[in-house]
Amino acid sequence: MPSPKPGERDLLVAVDIGGTFTDITLQDAATGEAWTAKTPSTPRDPSEAFLTGVGLALAEAGRSAGEIGRVLHGTTVATNLILEGKTAPTALLTTKGFRHVLEIGRADLPRRDNLWAWRKPKRPVPPALVFEIPGRIGADGAELAPLDEAAVRAAVTAAQAGGAQAIAICFLHSFANPAQERRALAIAREVAPGLALTASCDVLPVVREYERSMATVLNAAVMPAVATYVGRLEERLARGGIAAPLLLMRSNGGVAGAAAIRRAPVQTALSGPAAGVVGAAAMARAAGIPDIITVDIGGTSADICLIKGGQAGLTQSGRVGPWPLPLPMVDMVTIGAGGGSLARVAGGALTVGPESAGADPGPACYGRGCTRPTVTDAHLVLGHLPPSLLGGRMALDLARAEAAIAEHVAQPLGLTPEAAARGILAIADNTMVGAIRIVSVERGHDPRGFALVPFGGAGPLHGTALAELLGMNRVLVPPSPGVLCAQGLLAADLKAEFSRSVAQPLAGADPVGLEAGFAALEGEAAAWFAQEAVAEADRSTRRIALLRYEEQGFELAVPWPAAADPRPALAEGFAAAHRGLYGFDLPGIAIEIVTLRVEAAGRLPAPAMPAPRGGQGAEIGTQPLRRPEGAVQARILDRARLAAGKGFAGPAILTQLDATTLVPPGWHGRVLPAGAVLLERG
Repeated sequence: MPSPKPGERDLLVAVDIGGTFTDITLQDAATGEAWTAKTPSTPRDPSEAFLTGVGLALAEAGRSAGEIGRVLHGTTVATNLILEGKTAPTALLTTKGFRHVLEIGRADLPRRDNLWAWRKPKRPVPPALVFEIPGRIGADGAELAPLDEAAVRAAVTAAQAGGAQAIAICFLHSFANPAQERRALAIAREVAPGLALTASCDVLPVVREYERSMATVLNAAVMPAVATYVGRLEERLARGGIAAPLLLMRSNGGVAGAAAIRRAPVQTALSGPAAGVVGAAAMARAAGIPDIITVDIGGTSADICLIKGGQAGLTQSGRVGPWPLPLPMVDMVTIGAGGGSLARVAGGALTVGPESAGADPGPACYGRGCTRPTVTDAHLVLGHLPPSLLGGRMALDLARAEAAIAEHVAQPLGLTPEAAARGILAIADNTMVGAIRIVSVERGHDPRGFALVPFGGAGPLHGTALAELLGMNRVLVPPSPGVLCAQGLLAADLKAEFSRSVAQPLAGADPVGLEAGFAALEGEAAAWFAQEAVAEADRSTRRIALLRYEEQGFELAVPWPAAADPRPALAEGFAAAHRGLYGFDLPGIAIEIVTLRVEAAGRLPAPAMPAPRGGQGAEIGTQPLRRPEGAVQARILDRARLAAGKGFAGPAILTQLDATTLVPPGWHGRVLPAGAVLLERG
């Protein structure tokens, strides 16, 4: 993608829309100077907050919309549609005999659900809108029975009459031969040109009928709303005088153009959290710390990811709500715990989350009508927050916070408001610690060898407490933690993955055939590079093989070796990956090569990263922290006035526009050259 000429359109703008706030970062690509803004999200029309925030950032910088050369966006529109069950009515065309593939699903339960209480969720396609189509492709790609084109026409007509606004097409073994799917797609376009249409060969051409069908259905189901949203956003940008291209974050940690997102909008699920991981990895590399655990705590949820050697792993075992979504996405765990999580007493027990006060009305201390206590209210009662947020634009009401905690938690449990607030934070912290152990201890990593990177609006308030619970001694707080997801967009490259299942024993695989398979995928990548206007010098591809033991349920990703016969090195790499994840390998068991994958990346120019300049008089006041051992006075420090190399000791509260950092007694910090604050214990 060509860069703007220096001094012409050298501004980059990144927008991340969260459940409570919309975060905006405006950056001069040449100098690295950046401006941030936060504005309440507008759930009814997220594009309103988008343009409002961009306007605030431009006004802060004293720049004009015409100077913007690139617009990057992390969106949760597709995710929210799926989670809230607001997707478009969708029909599924499947191979004859596979009518109930979605209903049968898998014989497993979600991780946190009870065997006796769990109920299978309602499927996204009702049985009346599932249509069986005669025709059959074999596992080797051979056509065993021709496609019944008349049945396709009849099914599309019936789906449209039944109220379907989108149609998903998923035929058996289409990953081996997509011809029948493509013909059915062409017929559907003729019969119902106004419907959103998608085929599995364009979304997820890999094995496993249930997962492939679900991914295709979800992609079709969100297409109408996402296409409308992206179109409205481009229209608003044009009206606002912004002629820059719009790039949207994918779940894989890369960005793509609006045209690609319209075709495969389900790839934006979890795009906001992925942007935060990209930003955290870039910030940690600049700090010289390659091994980190990120904790993105917003108003509604917390997203946790482990980064080893500077690289976040990808998974194809992701989920959105109750549904599997096996597209390549940044490997993270998401839980319902955030600053807006509501505390309540039920059956004599205190619980926190997953229900959230959200953006409207928000926590009780926001004074917008909420009378129930949240995690943010607990922080305010304990003195962890300054009297106002957003640079003084949002005053916090301590009396409302205390009243909410007293009525709903303290009085039912016979506690003081202070003890109740401490209990709320303890429960929220331990919930997050459990999620951190999933990505670390349960995968063979000792968290004590990592630095914790808390971000999001509430992350730096919890960072040191989480580290102490995990035995970690280092916390790395980004320069702008509350808008790191937006800043991560600025650090992201264009990315896409191209996969094809081959499903054969590794020992008997033909190296020439495997090479031909990769060559075909790299051809698809080349076409994508051309579509995204990526210069030859900025293109890169990486070959990956997904392998498993014979009859094993899931695969592990192994880099493809550069060898005439890659099979021995693949076997060694798979055994090492298996030992790293499970603690053992099985030398006597045959290995299968299941899927070939090409990861394509188009490098985008990275903006400069200037050191913090600081200023005089960083200490702007004091306030008491209510600790278990008694109240202690904490200094309030204006983080913008802390220059690189500046050190300080807790207790302290670091204030800035987008977040507040709590530094308790026993911790000390210093500002690193790239602007991050490193907090260390002891």
